[in-house]
Amino acid sequence: MLKSRSGRLHSLIVVIDHLVSGVTCVVLLSVPGLVSIGDDRAPLRLLVVALVATVLWPALFEHLGLYRSQRRSTIPQLLAQLVLAATISTAAISMIVSLVEAPVAPLFAVACGVAQLAALGAVRIGIMAALHLARRSGLNYRNVLIVGSGPRARHARSVLDAHPEWGCHLLGFIDDRDTPVDPTLSDVPIYKLSGVQELFRDEVVDEVVVACPRSLLPSLDPVVRICAEVGVPVTLFSDLFGDVLPAPRISHFGSMPTLSFAVVHHSALLLAVKRGLDLMVGCLLLALALPVLALAALAIKATSPGPVLFPQLRCGLNGRRFLMLKLRTMHADAEKRKRELQHLNEVSGPVFKIRNDPRITPVGRFLRRFSIDELPQLWNVIRGEMSLVGPRPPIPAEVAHYETFERRRLSMRPGLTCLWQVNGRSEIEFDEWVRLDLQYIDDWSLTQDLRILAQTVPAVLRGTGAS
Repeated sequence: MLKSRSGRLHSLIVVIDHLVSGVTCVVLLSVPGLVSIGDDRAPLRLLVVALVATVLWPALFEHLGLYRSQRRSTIPQLLAQLVLAATISTAAISMIVSLVEAPVAPLFAVACGVAQLAALGAVRIGIMAALHLARRSGLNYRNVLIVGSGPRARHARSVLDAHPEWGCHLLGFIDDRDTPVDPTLSDVPIYKLSGVQELFRDEVVDEVVVACPRSLLPSLDPVVRICAEVGVPVTLFSDLFGDVLPAPRISHFGSMPTLSFAVVHHSALLLAVKRGLDLMVGCLLLALALPVLALAALAIKATSPGPVLFPQLRCGLNGRRFLMLKLRTMHADAEKRKRELQHLNEVSGPVFKIRNDPRITPVGRFLRRFSIDELPQLWNVIRGEMSLVGPRPPIPAEVAHYETFERRRLSMRPGLTCLWQVNGRSEIEFDEWVRLDLQYIDDWSLTQDLRILAQTVPAVLRGTGAS
């Protein structure tokens, strides 16, 4: 009965979405100024645009999972998906308009996307609000069983109690004992694992929530097997390891679905965009920097013996080692003299920095002040070993002394500039470097990268904090 009602509701919502998106597009096509019919083929072109605009939104909703149960979704989550659908729809309609040469105004695709977003959004929010009200009144409810009877099961129950708009009725708990582990759960029936088959035969079960400790997982085979046989969904809490691991992301290992645990899940699409920007901007900047690099090379050669470039082994993404390129700013024997100057180190942690390092040449000091010595790293950016923005790559000797949590600096591709470089450059202590780098990784976005790049230019031109 529940599946039948759900199917009818799904079909009704699909029909409504088609009607709303189609009517909205037709109304826009009748607005003076948005359409200009100049020849006999114009109506056919407009019909193509109208058909695409009508079916596109329901297709996007299907792809985004908006025709699956939204029982536990929130309005902000729904709005975020609607905005994403509107963005894709606007781009697609704009492309169709261009391909068929439809006689519409340049902003028609934007107007259509915004209008359909408003209309479909109002309908979807109205449906969600109506369903929430019905469930609070005791209608359209689902019977839920919770596997476990301890603290995690208590938490699952408290979440259900806090969200009456979900319409979830707790049937009871399943455990391998006669009384619940948590005494506060004794007001709800507890069923033995051995009697699960009879329970599913005698009761209407719509969902099973697994909220038991890891020690009970091997005993759940009968529950999971019966749920699979009768078609009842199983919800498994992902905090099986407590707070040690973050929330997982569904992934695949070959053909096998997996749960991937990572501290931060960055969008693969946005990371691809970041890499594309690195390539385009890196090539452009390297071309523009060639005259500066040529002058710097002549100055280095004329004032001190040794090579122009200083390739140094650094640790990149996940600790992979690569040769980072810099213009040589020190005397040729600088690495040999480092040990005798170790006692002059002015920075805490595993990093070695001296404000007035005697190994730096006069030309090198100028190059460092304005970060000209870093320009060859644009080649590392183009090669994919570095990015324009990211934590600065450390040397292996520094990484060897990292605390475990500090190694998370290596979980993102290193960059030419980073958050701490626009907040004081070399004047910042190592602990603050780590904090700012981890903050950058946790909060990463393309907008943040653009902001850091914009802040890097005045920081370099001022030449403050460089060493």
